[in-house]
Amino acid sequence: MKDVRVEIADLSKTEHQQAVRGLTNAYAKDSNALGRSLPDDVLERLPDEIASHPAGVVFLAWSGDKPVGQATCFIGFATFSAKRLINVHDLIVLAECRGQGVGEKLLQAVEDYARANGFAKVTLEVAEGNPAKRLYLRCGFEEAGTFCAKYLVQNPWE
Repeated sequence: MKDVRVEIADLSKTEHQQAVRGLTNAYAKDSNALGRSLPDDVLERLPDEIASHPAGVVFLAWSGDKPVGQATCFIGFATFSAKRLINVHDLIVLAECRGQGVGEKLLQAVEDYARANGFAKVTLEVAEGNPAKRLYLRCGFEEAGTFCAKYLVQNPWE
């Protein structure tokens, strides 16, 4: 997709709120995620919760006026360099837009933001069988160990 533009979401705008809800829910329904829709109450409060998080940054990819991708990121800290980092928590590309450069444009926008703000690195986690891993390696990410998580809730959306 040559006409894709990426911007940092302004979550006070209804259009951006709707994009975040729609893209995040599309991702949740994917077999590489939950495989089902998120509950309505989660979708309703999602943009406000991200906006109220002091370290949240969302990048939206648009093709014309249609949202086609999203990188939901959170700023953290890299102790070994004593600098901030940015973690791509979710990278979302609509199924019908995959393989057309949307993911690369989103990751480049995140990297450009990180460089412009003096961050030490961009991080993300990916499951071993997730086909997006090829994208990350192609974009210069390196494998850096094993990801572990301890869930404190029974359902991921609680």
